[in-house]
Amino acid sequence: MSALVYSLIAAAANVAGAAAVTSRRAWSTRTLELLIALAAGFMLSVALADLIPDAIARDGQRGAMFVLGGFLLVHLTQHAMTGHFHFGEETHAVSGRVSASALAGLLLHTFCDGVAIASGFLVSPELGLLVFGAIVLHKLPEGLAISSLVLAAGGTRAAALGAAALLGAATVAGVLLTNITGPLAHYGLALSGGVTLYVGASNLIPEFQGKAGWLHNAAFFGGVAFYALARIGLA
Repeated sequence: MSALVYSLIAAAANVAGAAAVTSRRAWSTRTLELLIALAAGFMLSVALADLIPDAIARDGQRGAMFVLGGFLLVHLTQHAMTGHFHFGEETHAVSGRVSASALAGLLLHTFCDGVAIASGFLVSPELGLLVFGAIVLHKLPEGLAISSLVLAAGGTRAAALGAAALLGAATVAGVLLTNITGPLAHYGLALSGGVTLYVGASNLIPEFQGKAGWLHNAAFFGGVAFYALARIGLA
């Protein structure tokens, strides 16, 4: 399958996360935390073992600067410019401004998800699949987060689903633009490395860090083991 098809699957995961909130079905917070921990382990492994080394091998110091740029870009849009955002269901009322700013930040992030998928497949099918795995694992909590924020701001269920669909569309747009834009195709791997590192380390790990019990850490290291097995299987 092509990178575009995989981006459509990832986009569907955004909408599925939103549907888990808007359908009003019971959602296990612990299950969400364990999924986030698994995704964090997988994402950090892909970023540190594949994306960043490949980007630096390709462009040296310039590649490293683009990695840093991707890292800073996500922090700017999700935290410096957005006063309130976390992966997981929002349980407190928020303002419409908070909801809109979180959506704007996540749109850039999910666009970079698409860039990452396309850049990975441009290097090799194996890397593309690893990047896709890292991204699709956090798409469900991402869709859940934005839809619950919209609802917490007083939005309708249709608006919540629409916000998640916009995130999915941004991922597809990232793939399409990377495939037709030379500079984005060249430096997309480095940008993706910085974005993936940030999401895994700064967005996902704090969601389960310090939780009681051993299951969260087991899920995190399980994500790393899952990556290692996937890498061996794709070799």
